Amino acid sequence: MIELVDDAARVTLTPGMGGSIVAFTWHGRPVLRPTPASAVNDGNVRLASCYPLVPWSNRIRNAALSFAGRAWPLARNFGSHPHAIHGLGWQRPWQVEEALMTRARLSVVHDARGPNASAWPWPFRATQTFELHGGSAGGALLGITLTLENIAAEPFPFGLGWHPFFPKSAAARLAFRAGGVWENDATQLPVRHVPVPPDWKFDAMRPLANSVLDNVFTHWQGVATLEEPASSLRTTLAADRACRNLVVYRPPAAEFIALEPVTHETDAFNRAAEGAADTGMRTLAPGAAFSCTMRIAASALD
Repeated sequence: MIELVDDAARVTLTPGMGGSIVAFTWHGRPVLRPTPASAVNDGNVRLASCYPLVPWSNRIRNAALSFAGRAWPLARNFGSHPHAIHGLGWQRPWQVEEALMTRARLSVVHDARGPNASAWPWPFRATQTFELHGGSAGGALLGITLTLENIAAEPFPFGLGWHPFFPKSAAARLAFRAGGVWENDATQLPVRHVPVPPDWKFDAMRPLANSVLDNVFTHWQGVATLEEPASSLRTTLAADRACRNLVVYRPPAAEFIALEPVTHETDAFNRAAEGAADTGMRTLAPGAAFSCTMRIAASALD
């Protein structure tokens, strides 16, 4: 593990477990959902505090990718789930390139040879850079930059994002603005884009109550704020303009909520191949790189 420390802020990273975060606290209070020690021992990244989504986020329909006039079969990487999910970075060990008191850089290289080609047909290199600032009286700030580099001889489609989990009590409140939302089928694939309905609208700070969500909010304004009276914390999630979509995941009776900044909609590559517009799909040329940044700030709740 790697621990970043700045005054009252602490972040613990586990490079070997998907390059994930397993703890982020400020004055001992959890900013991200704490990872159980048993999950760390077992390498269960699904219970981590946050993990990277690279080289795509969410689901690729039936684990089959359409791109450049070809069909590329992918491995189903989520048990019996019919779709490929969340890329491969969260299921690979990352290497430590730099580890300082308040800064760390991790990397992973995918070679796409032999069996690895079923995870993703093209080789790439990805890096995560973490920077922690916790010395100010106003709170703590964790910045994470995720970079993807195409080391293949041809272009490939891609997307980036993160899957941070935040503690949520019954009294938690949430605010963010988005232009629309996708309704899903039973396997969480998008079927209908609609204006945000009143029950899912968080333009103004309001209680989460019994909201059950696993949906992509589109044209997200780039900021989401969570107020948690149980720990007297206000947590602000912000991402740059590349991450114009926010996946909100809150299963029934869960004591957490996931707010996932991502660059594209669910199944963006296949939908774009079928003629859908504005999916957020991007293509990375050989030798090119693309980065995006997420920031998580914690402060005292007045």
